[in-house]
Amino acid sequence: MRQLNGVVSTQWLEEALGQGGLCIVDASWYMPGSPRTGADDYRAGHVPGAVFWDLDAIADRDALLPVTLPTATDFADHMARLGISNDTPVIAYDGSGIMSAARVWWMLRYFGHDNVAVLDGGMPKWRAEGRALETGEQRLVAQAPAFKPAPRPGLLADFDDMLAHAKGSGTQILDARGASRFRGEDGETRPNTRAGHMPGSLNLPFADVLNPDKTVAAPDVLAQRFASVGVDPTRPVAVTCGSGVSAPVVALGLFLTGRADIAVYDGSWNEWGAHPAALVTKD
Repeated sequence: MRQLNGVVSTQWLEEALGQGGLCIVDASWYMPGSPRTGADDYRAGHVPGAVFWDLDAIADRDALLPVTLPTATDFADHMARLGISNDTPVIAYDGSGIMSAARVWWMLRYFGHDNVAVLDGGMPKWRAEGRALETGEQRLVAQAPAFKPAPRPGLLADFDDMLAHAKGSGTQILDARGASRFRGEDGETRPNTRAGHMPGSLNLPFADVLNPDKTVAAPDVLAQRFASVGVDPTRPVAVTCGSGVSAPVVALGLFLTGRADIAVYDGSWNEWGAHPAALVTKD
């Protein structure tokens, strides 16, 4: 099996089903308050052999914000339970097309695991093409050999990093939220959270990285879209969003244009908008 690199097609995955060593993860996740849950989606129908990656559980449970990156030790324990070792090729997909699956891709890369890809178009495309599904609860998998994390600090941004960028460090801030929310026209739902964006930041909603069928746009199209909002391909980029879940979609798009060094702000607007030291503008 070839080294995975970014995205794979539904046809590729169907042909790879049953090959030894491949781990397929269903990372379906929805915003709090949604009538859908990732676990329900998984039980209702998943790619044959897939296991469920629970973003709420594979997180730092002591953090003040949801879906915060877990510690390296906790991440390694979760990988062992999912059957993922350092040598395991991983395909991630979700029920939205591409959203939360990209966070799995980023998390694995942050912890040093490059052999990972996102299913292009996700479960909506898989279902539309009439491909096979399994239903029911997650099956147990054999415990994998120990996963040994090798964190890459350059792929993660924290509050202090983003504050430096907002003050002109030279790193570009790319905000993946919708345009009206970026402009501060939509009120924030989290308590004590201001509306607006970080000074000097650029805006490319994560949906603009995708085609209408939820597949990722071609690299040349992606390059044009990034350029259209002012992204300089020669300068560092840190990507942010509302909760830290959709920003990796934009990081994936940049990756497919040849950028492997994109940092994701894990706290994103959930942290920034409520932080007393944060700089917020609507200009």
